[in-house]
Amino acid sequence: MLDIKLIRDQPELVRAGLAKVGVEAAEVERVLDSDARRRKLQFELDELRARRARDSKELGKASLEERDAKRAEMRALGDRITSGERELAELEGECERMLLELPNLPRPHVPIGKSDADNKIVRGEGTPREYSSFKPLPHWELGEKLGIIDFDRGVKLSGTRFHFLVGAGARLERALIAWMLDIKTLEQGYLEVAPPLMVNTAAVIGSAHLPKFADTMYRDFEEDFYFIPTAEVPLTNMYAREILDADRLPIYLTAYTPCFRREKMSAGRDVRGIKRGHQFDKVEMVKLVHPEKSDEELEKLVENACEICRRLEIPFRVIQMCTGDLGFAAASKYDVEMWAPGCGEWLEVSSCSNCWDFQARRAQLRFRTGKGAKPEFVHTLNGSGLGLPRTLIAVLENYQNEDGSITVPPVLRPYMGGAERITK
Repeated sequence: MLDIKLIRDQPELVRAGLAKVGVEAAEVERVLDSDARRRKLQFELDELRARRARDSKELGKASLEERDAKRAEMRALGDRITSGERELAELEGECERMLLELPNLPRPHVPIGKSDADNKIVRGEGTPREYSSFKPLPHWELGEKLGIIDFDRGVKLSGTRFHFLVGAGARLERALIAWMLDIKTLEQGYLEVAPPLMVNTAAVIGSAHLPKFADTMYRDFEEDFYFIPTAEVPLTNMYAREILDADRLPIYLTAYTPCFRREKMSAGRDVRGIKRGHQFDKVEMVKLVHPEKSDEELEKLVENACEICRRLEIPFRVIQMCTGDLGFAAASKYDVEMWAPGCGEWLEVSSCSNCWDFQARRAQLRFRTGKGAKPEFVHTLNGSGLGLPRTLIAVLENYQNEDGSITVPPVLRPYMGGAERITK
C-alpha cells in the first residue's frame, strides 16, 4: 500500500510514478478527494467532541431552569457525532479500498516500457546445447514415453492442467526440492519454514494478492481461508503486526509448498505439458530487510536463484522487468529464465521482486532501531528459488539423450539414490 502522506504531500511524484505502470491520474485524484473529505469530517468531529466535553462541564454549573435545555442540546450534539462517526467510518473504508487498488511505484532505475517486449536482458550464462544427431523432444513426449508423466489420468481425476508425476518423475521433482532447500539453508543463509497452506483474508491483503488477484485464488468461503498462490503469502505475513528489533534484520526465509492458482489469465496458452497448472510446487525465498539495504538485497536474491541454474548446468539468463511488466506489488523486479530446447523457449523459473514498504504497510510489519525510537516499516523481497515444474521441464529437456533416456544431473544423484539415468 502506498503511504497516504506521500500521496498527499507529493501528488505529482505519485501521479508520474503510477503513470509509468499504466494508472491514470484520475485514480490519484479520487484518493486525494476521499482523503480530503475524510480529514475535513475528522476535524469537524473533533470540534464537536470538544464542544460536548465543554458543555458537559458547564452543565453542572447551570441553573435548574437551564439544565433541561442544555441536556436537549447535548443529545442533539451526540446524535450529530454518532451520525458523523458512521460517515467517517464509511469514508475511511472508501479511502482504504482505493489505496489497496493502487499498485506500487517503480524505482527510478526501472526501464520504461509498456509490455514484456520492453524488458531488458541484463546477463546470461551457458550456451544452449547443439543437437546434431537428434531433434530434442518436448517434455510432454519425453515424460509419456518414459512413463514418468501421466496426463490422461490427471485429466480424468481433476480436469485440464493437472497431471501425475510417476516413479522417477516424482522422485526427480522431490530431489530438486530437497536439493534446493539444502542450498538455501546450508549455504545461502535462509531459515526453512513449513507454513500453513491456507491463510486468512488479512494475510492475503498483507501480501498484496487481494483485492487485485481475487479471481485467480482458490477460497474456502465457509471458513474464510485462501489456499496460498505462493509461499510468499505466509512467509511475508509471518511477522505481521509485529515490531521487530533492528538487530534481527535481515531475516531470510525459505519454504517448499504446493501452490494453488487459477490459470484464468493463460486460457488457451501452454495447453500442452506441465508448464502451467492450477497446482504446482515451488521453493520460495522471502527477505525482510532494513530499507537502506533492499536494493542490495535484491541483487543477492537474484544471485541466489541463478546459483541453482548454474549448478544444474543449464543455460539461463536474467531479465530486468520494465515498468509495464512489473506486476502489482514490485518496485523493481528481475526474472530468471532457463532454456528448454524441447519447447524451444526460455522458461521463467524465478521472479525476484523488491516490494519496498508496499507489503509491510499492509501487513503492519515494522522494526525499531532502539528503545523509544519510532517504528519503521521493513522492506520485503521475494523470489522463487526455484519454481517447479518449469525447473523440472528444463532438466528433462536439457538432459535428454538420443535413446529417449534422461541423464540425472550430477548434483541431484545423491538425492536420487545414486541413479545416473532415467529410462523407461
